[in-house]
Amino acid sequence: MITVKADEGQVYEAAKHSGVFGLQKLTEADTQRISVNYSVFLPNGGAELSSSPKERVYYVVSGNMKLTGDGKEHILEAGDMVYIAPGEQREVTLLGNKACESLVFIVTP
Repeated sequence: MITVKADEGQVYEAAKHSGVFGLQKLTEADTQRISVNYSVFLPNGGAELSSSPKERVYYVVSGNMKLTGDGKEHILEAGDMVYIAPGEQREVTLLGNKACESLVFIVTP
């Protein structure tokens, strides 16, 4: 069992992201296949269109964001989540002038 306190984690910069504060709460070094990141998308922040070989789940804690992918726009608000399959492209755009806090769960095959 691993406990991670609210003030624990490692600051990181995610590739192809801008205006995002990231904090790694769990990494693959801690677990067998999963990483958990706490991300704060600042106004005008987001992530470029890209894909990954890993599964991802975004859970919005507060604020709202738009994920564009699979030919659709997905608007997420607090309490919403989205599953992104391996290889699926997605782009993240912050909506509004307030930061958006999210937890990102990443599963390694």
